Amino acid sequence: MLYRLLCVYLALVGGLVSTSPLHHEAEEEYDPMHPQRFLFADLAPTASTDQRAKRSSASMPKLRFEPPSPNEQHAQYWNNVAQDILDRQLHKNRLNRKVAKNVIMFLGDGLSIPTLAATRVYLGDESTELSFERFPYVGLSKTYCANVQVADSACTATAYLAGVKANYGTIGLTAAAALGDCQAQNDTSNHVHSIAKWAQDAGLSTGFVTTTEVTNASPAGMYAHTANRNWEYNGAIEKDGFDPAVCQDIASQLIHGEVGKHMRVIMGGGRREFLPTHETDIDGIRGRRTDGEDLIKHWQHHHSHHRSAYVQNRVQLLETNTAHGETDYLLGLFSSKHLPYHLDADEQQIPTLSEMVSTAMDILERNDNGYFLFVEGGRIDHGHHYTQPIRAFDETVEFAKAIEMARSRTSQDNTLIVVTADHSHTMTMSGYSSRKNDILGVNNGQRADDELPYATISYANGPGYDRNVQREARLDLNRVDMRDKSFAFPSTVPLGLETHGGDDVAVFASGPWAHLFSGTYEQHFIPHAMAYAGCIGPGRTACTEQQS
Repeated sequence: MLYRLLCVYLALVGGLVSTSPLHHEAEEEYDPMHPQRFLFADLAPTASTDQRAKRSSASMPKLRFEPPSPNEQHAQYWNNVAQDILDRQLHKNRLNRKVAKNVIMFLGDGLSIPTLAATRVYLGDESTELSFERFPYVGLSKTYCANVQVADSACTATAYLAGVKANYGTIGLTAAAALGDCQAQNDTSNHVHSIAKWAQDAGLSTGFVTTTEVTNASPAGMYAHTANRNWEYNGAIEKDGFDPAVCQDIASQLIHGEVGKHMRVIMGGGRREFLPTHETDIDGIRGRRTDGEDLIKHWQHHHSHHRSAYVQNRVQLLETNTAHGETDYLLGLFSSKHLPYHLDADEQQIPTLSEMVSTAMDILERNDNGYFLFVEGGRIDHGHHYTQPIRAFDETVEFAKAIEMARSRTSQDNTLIVVTADHSHTMTMSGYSSRKNDILGVNNGQRADDELPYATISYANGPGYDRNVQREARLDLNRVDMRDKSFAFPSTVPLGLETHGGDDVAVFASGPWAHLFSGTYEQHFIPHAMAYAGCIGPGRTACTEQQS
C-alpha cells in the first residue's frame, strides 16, 4: 500500500514539474538562467513540444556578431585595449598632494550606474566613455538618509555638501530635525553649514549652476536650512500652517541668508519663487509669493554697489561681459520653473549647461584665492521619474559635455573636480541584445513568454505600468514609437511617478587629492574630502597636516 501511495505521489510531483515553465525552458536551454538559443538559428518545433516550448525555441532570429570594427575579432585588439588601461592605471601611483585652489563639484541628479551604461549605448557604442569616466579615481557612495533606506535629493544634499546625514526631505539640518518641524528649523543648534560656507569663510568665491529651479533641493543644500524641501516660497510654509517669519523660505534664504547673499554666481530656473502673485515674469507666468515681495529686486538692490547683472535668457547671458572682469555678481533665472529638458529647449532662449558653467567660471576664476563651484544636471532625475529614459540619457550627455569643458580649461595641478550622483533610480538595462542594438528599442535577442517583445530599458515602478502592463494583453512595443520623448517605458509596479533607487552611486575625481575618493564610503564623507584637498572648513586639511 505504501509503495502504491509513493508511486502516486511521484507521478503527481512529476506532473507538476513537467508543466512548470522552468522545466520546459530546461528542455530548450541547457542552462535557462543563461540562455544561448537566441544566438543560434531557429529550430523547427516538433510535434511533442507544447506551446510554450514552441515560443521559446523560435522566438527570435539568429543574432550575428557585427563588431564596430573588424579588429574586434582578433585577440590583439583586446590585449591592446587592456594594456592601454593598464598604463593609465599605473599612472595613479603619481599621487597629486598639492592644495586644490579650486574645487568644482558636478552632481548628476539621479545619475545611477545603469544610467551611465545605457547612455554609452545611446551615444552609439557600449565601449564609449563619458568624459568623466576617464577620470583616474572612482569610488562608490552609500546614499541612504538618516531615517530612510532610499534617499531623496534633500537629505543627500545635506550629506554631500554639509558632511552630515540628515532626515528625508530636510536640508541643512541635523537628524534631530524632523520633516516639517518649523521649530526645529528655527533652532540654530540644528543647523549644519555647507562647504560653500567653509569656502566663503576662507576667502574663496562661490557659486552654483543648475538645470532645475535654484531653490530646488540640490542647490538649496549650498545655502539653506529648512525642515521641508517644499518650502521654496513663503506661501508653501503658510499652507502647512506655519509662519514664514519664523521658518524662512528657501528663496528668501538665498537672497538674504549669510551664504546666499555672498554667492557670486546663481544660475538656473525658478523665477516664480521670487516674484509676488500680482507680478508676471517675461513669460507671462505669475509669481507665487504671497508677501508681496519681489526678491529679484532685493538681489539687485543688495548688489547695486557691485558690478552685477540679472539675466533671463541665453541672449542676455552671452551679451553679459563676464570674461573681462566687468561682472562680479550674476543672477540668471532662465525659466519660471525648471529649465526645459535640453531636447525641448529653445536654443535662442535657454543656455546650455556648458554655457552656464563657462560663464560661472569666467566670474569665479578672478579670485586669486580660488573658488568652489557646484553644478547640477538636475533633469536626469526628472526623465527617470516619468520613465522617459531618452530625456535622462540626453541630459546625461549634456552633463558630460559641461564636465569635459570644465576639465579642459582648468589645471589638474590646482583644480579638483568631483563628479557624483545624489541617488540612483529603478531603471534597469536587461536582456541579451546584440551589440549596438537601439537602447531605446526592444530587446532583439528574445521575446517574452507571451510572444511579445520587451524593452531593453524598464523600471521597477512608475507611470509606464498602465500603458504597458495593465491591459488584457501587454502592449506590443513594435507598434509604438519608443523614441517618442513622451513615451513612458514599461514599469512593474503602478505609480504616478517612478521612485528613486537605494543602490550606491559612483564618484569620479580628478585633480589634487583625487585619490581620496577611491573605495566605498558614506556619502557625507565627500565634502570632508573636498575640504581637506582645498584647505578649508573646520576639519582636518592638507595644510594642517603638512604643518604638523
